[in-house]
Parts: sequence; structure tokens; C-alpha cells
Amino acid sequence: MKNQIYIGADGRESLLDLTIPDNFNKKIIIFSHGFMGYKDWGAWHLVESYFTKLGYGFCKYNVSHNGGTTSQPIDFHDLESFAENNYSKELFDLQQVINWVDNKIEGEKGFYLIGHSRGGGIVLLNHQDKRINKIVTWAAISNIEKRFPEGKQLKVWQTQGTKYIVNQRTNQKMPNKFSQYEDYINNKETLDIQKACEKSSTPTLLIHGDEDSSVDIEEGREISTWLNTRLFEIEEANHTFGTSHPWEEKEMPEHLQKACNLTESFFSY
Repeated sequence: MKNQIYIGADGRESLLDLTIPDNFNKKIIIFSHGFMGYKDWGAWHLVESYFTKLGYGFCKYNVSHNGGTTSQPIDFHDLESFAENNYSKELFDLQQVINWVDNKIEGEKGFYLIGHSRGGGIVLLNHQDKRINKIVTWAAISNIEKRFPEGKQLKVWQTQGTKYIVNQRTNQKMPNKFSQYEDYINNKETLDIQKACEKSSTPTLLIHGDEDSSVDIEEGREISTWLNTRLFEIEEANHTFGTSHPWEEKEMPEHLQKACNLTESFFSY
């Protein structure tokens, strides 16, 4: 099922893909992308293929306010929706996607989460959902508050109402409204990744590249301490484990392959 519609935060329609293979092993993976990402970015389709060939169901989705639309899901054709995004909305979106898949697929099943970067933080915050069997993070963020500016820069953002981040690939100026910070302040307890990890009893695997220039590997080490679990460090791997957009190769890059192998070993036992 490709480009199916689910209803995300604020009632906004967004898209998901769900594949259930003939040799379905009753395990469904939900893949959450990162900041300025989407389900069809890079080699994520090869990740989907890797797992479905092994019998896993696989769902990847666009967060509702990622800047895409149902008619134009690639890149960022709706910057107004992107500006309105926040972490609470992404957490809500994940729940909506799990509910959608849960209702669509009848019978025995378990849910297994993979979150990349910002999506890694989101899946960690969702640990309390009893339907979740296991969680894996790829280059996850450990702290939401430090994603925001401080001091004078924060005041400027508040005064101007919107700040801009340049997307280096598309050269778009991506708007972020100050309401994103306000949402964090208003929901600080719910969005505290450290507290979520310290309360979590969900088996979790952490994977991070030691040459990640976007989310420092120290964030992975922090999460490892809070969860009292091992962090797998992939040598020479960057933030996206070697993939980029567009990815036109037939095979995934070596570091992403290794992340998939580690993930599958964890999910399979």
C-alpha cells in the first residue's frame, strides 16, 4: 500500500506506505524520519525492501507538518505547514500511524519502531505504548531543548516570530515559528527524552555513527546511560549512514547496511 492517507496532527492529511510480505512474521516495523526528511528520502526504500524480504511488515510515513503535501510528498511544497510543526505534533503523528496500521492489519502482530535523528527522539518518547515490542534508534537526538537557540537569539526569534534554516540541498529557507518553542515549554514533561528513557522498560537498541556531524555521538552515549543499554558505534559513519538524496544506486551504502543488520538481529530474538 503506497501513499495511503492518515490523519495527523491538527487533522492534517499525510501519507504512509505499508508493505506486508507473503512470508509475514507478525512483526511490523514503523520507521520515523528526521528533521527536513520524508519517507521517500534517500535509501529509505532500500531499508524497507531489506526488512520485507525477511518477512517483516514495514511502514514508513511522512510526519503531518514536514512541508510536504499528499499530492507533492517529495521535498517541501508547503512551507507554511513546515513552519507550524513541533515535537508534540510529531509524537501525535506516530501514535496515529500506529493506530492506522493496527486497525488495518488484523490478527496477531507486534510493533517495532525505528527512528532516525529527530525521529529517534520521537520513538523514545513513545516507549509507554504497550503495543511496542522493541525500539531502535539511528543517530537519535537526546535532548529537545538544546535544539532551540538561547539568550539573545531566542529573544530575536520571539520578537520576529519566525526564524529560518537554509536547506543545503534545496536552498529553501525553511521557516520555524516561535510557537514550536512555546509548545516545548508547555509540554516539557512529555517531551523530556531523558525522563522517558529512565522510565522505559521497552527493549531498545542504539546505533550511531562516530563521524556524525549533525547529531554528536555524545547524544547517543547519553541515551545509552539513561537506558543502561549498549550503544553500537559504527566507525566512519555519518549522520545518514552514507545515504543521501536522491539515492540512485541499487544497493544501500555499507554503513546503512550495517545499521540494518544490527537492527534485524535485535528484532529477531
